[in-house]
Amino acid sequence: MSVIKCAFCKGIGKDPFDLLSELATCQVCGGKGKVEVVEPAIKCAFCKATGVYPQGSRITCTVCNGKGMVTVKGATEECPKCKGTGTAIGSGLPCIKCRGKGVVSKK
Repeated sequence: MSVIKCAFCKGIGKDPFDLLSELATCQVCGGKGKVEVVEPAIKCAFCKATGVYPQGSRITCTVCNGKGMVTVKGATEECPKCKGTGTAIGSGLPCIKCRGKGVVSKK
């Protein structure tokens, strides 16, 4: 387990989009500015480690839950379906094969 800076609020602990109020705490880290991730972890391919759902939204990434990092187990290789992007071609949704991580287990 590692503690990293919250990707969603960039470590400030406040709601980065001021949706509720400028004083609202970050929904991902609970205002701490840091989150725990289970190692080994890699940068989230789907949101490109921003913690924010792609296409300019203000929603937490559904793949990494706003942390910017995803846990991987064992040896991995680039996902052949999405070519490592984590995004399903043509839909903008997470890739079904790798679940948005951009990598799959090596066979």
